Amino acid sequence: MGFQHKLPGLVMSTGLLGAALLGALTSAKAADYKQAPMLDDKVKSGKLPAVADRLPEHPYVETMVDGVGKYGGTLRTTILANGDQYNLTRTIANELLVRWDPQWKKVMPSLAEEFSASEDATTYTFKLRKGLKWSDGQPFTADDIMFWYEDVFMNSALSPAKNPTFTVAGKPVKVRKIDDQTVEFKFESPYGLFLQQLAYGQGHLPVIYPKHYLSQFHEKYNKEGIPALLKANPAAGDWVALFNSKISLTFQPPFWQNLELPTLNPWVLTVPYADSERVVATRNPYYWKVDTAGNQLPYIDGITWAKLDDPQLMALKMTSGEFDFAFRHINNSTFKSVLFDGQKTGNYHFVDVKDLPANDAVILLNLNSTDPVKRKIFQNKDFRIALSHAINRQEIIDLVYVGQGAPAQVAVQPEHELFNEREAKQYTEFDPKRSAEILDKIMPKKDAEGFRLDETGKRFTINFMVADVFGLSYPDVMQMVQQYAKDVGIDIQLRTTDRARLNTMWSANEQDAYIWNCVGGLSEVYTDPRCYMPFQKADIFFAMKWSEWYSNHATGEEPPEKIKALMAAYDKVNAAVTDDDRREKMKEFLNLSADNFLNIGISRPMPKYMMTSNSLKNVVNGIPITGNLWHPAPTLTQWYFDKPAK
Repeated sequence: MGFQHKLPGLVMSTGLLGAALLGALTSAKAADYKQAPMLDDKVKSGKLPAVADRLPEHPYVETMVDGVGKYGGTLRTTILANGDQYNLTRTIANELLVRWDPQWKKVMPSLAEEFSASEDATTYTFKLRKGLKWSDGQPFTADDIMFWYEDVFMNSALSPAKNPTFTVAGKPVKVRKIDDQTVEFKFESPYGLFLQQLAYGQGHLPVIYPKHYLSQFHEKYNKEGIPALLKANPAAGDWVALFNSKISLTFQPPFWQNLELPTLNPWVLTVPYADSERVVATRNPYYWKVDTAGNQLPYIDGITWAKLDDPQLMALKMTSGEFDFAFRHINNSTFKSVLFDGQKTGNYHFVDVKDLPANDAVILLNLNSTDPVKRKIFQNKDFRIALSHAINRQEIIDLVYVGQGAPAQVAVQPEHELFNEREAKQYTEFDPKRSAEILDKIMPKKDAEGFRLDETGKRFTINFMVADVFGLSYPDVMQMVQQYAKDVGIDIQLRTTDRARLNTMWSANEQDAYIWNCVGGLSEVYTDPRCYMPFQKADIFFAMKWSEWYSNHATGEEPPEKIKALMAAYDKVNAAVTDDDRREKMKEFLNLSADNFLNIGISRPMPKYMMTSNSLKNVVNGIPITGNLWHPAPTLTQWYFDKPAK
């Protein structure tokens, strides 16, 4: 029997409703299917099958914003030269078994044309669209999902830490193939949030592993051939490194550097995210969506990303008309006035974006530091409180963010029903005297320059990694924080880096501290609490070992009892079957998170925006783009140019 959960701003549709949606999405007839003109010659020459043979039996029919579009053109956008791989994810990836609708109100069928859930929220069944194909034309079936489950997810060498999307209370999911089009996901205990989790970015894992391609790099399937492959790939020391060089669990650079990797995405890379000055993608001829008139999507032929090192240059090129679309790194108060004034010369306009994270600038101390002295101090809640009181948030907001923002900790936004005022406002008062009093109890001794000494008698120094990302002026923010900390005797040394280097340090647990933004400002807090507790390894690494333990108790490091209680509280959120129960459990969890005060927030964000060419149509206004909700990718396939593209 199907059921339906409703959350504030979220609706999960399953069972009979999922089947009803299927009927609404299969109105086009095979004889009516059409393709992009750029593919005509390949079909005529026999290099490609006819469009009806490339599409699944029941293609996904996209609902148009403005109406049926036109084929053609190249979308010009931009990307940071290094460490900006999620820019690609948000543009051309994020194809999932189920997806959010553009209004972020309900979970809908996607690669799965039907889905259902058991009454106790432990068992979920997905029926794939028959005839789905990878970008190389090979079938996508339940065998590909089972390859991910049996040979990647359950393989301790490839997945030493289990992604929490597919675990409950430290126990991994069990996946079973029912037939070529049907799979079952079964959990040992109730998991009422599974479909919502699956509709977010981490839900991509079961559908990005083409067995026919990746099995050649897996010891189980090609043990005798691995030595020759390793010889041809000398950078890989063993089969695990070889396999991981061909794909990435979390859309890290290897995913965007392997042009041979088949995908289910609307565009496929022809120039990788590597050393060249740009990244290029062209349409996937086997893409599985159509418009309401039976035209195979996407409309736009290709996408180019200009690789730039400086967000300021991104903004200038947008105002000079060199891009058709941009949002990452420049959609904030720092560049808003320049971009607003440049709309006419750049031939673009602003589009509202529902991108309200929990905080725009968060100090993340490494509570699992490998340095025992720093670990002890970072884990001391009073130290975090002292550092928080030392920061003049309003001055940072006024000088760096031109008054756009509000002093706040990591917290759900005030307009949301889960808003916790205590969590948002605690310890935000600029009170260096109070800060010094607390620090005097933790590290009372100072050196000749006034910096505090740790228990070994050495100056206590925090090496702070700072990457200039998101256009949020983190280097400027941290220079001010460095001075505030100095005023109370804390030595902060700033180390400028880029996202790629920071990714390497995170993975190795080498960082003392860094600054980042935090997701969880709106309803995604239900499914993505990584800034409120040690949860998963994706950009937020303040307690990596504890998050590993949470996903799999046999790995990582067992956390203190207070952290375990926080994790147990979130398990209750996951297990809740009714909406009212889940909401109350979430409030309890957020209260516990406030008690632990794990991270130090600086500024509550203001509404964001993106820029799109005046010639682009079918652009969803007010689309949510936050955390692992990797939009606008799912709806970008319907974008089109109403005038000939440049």
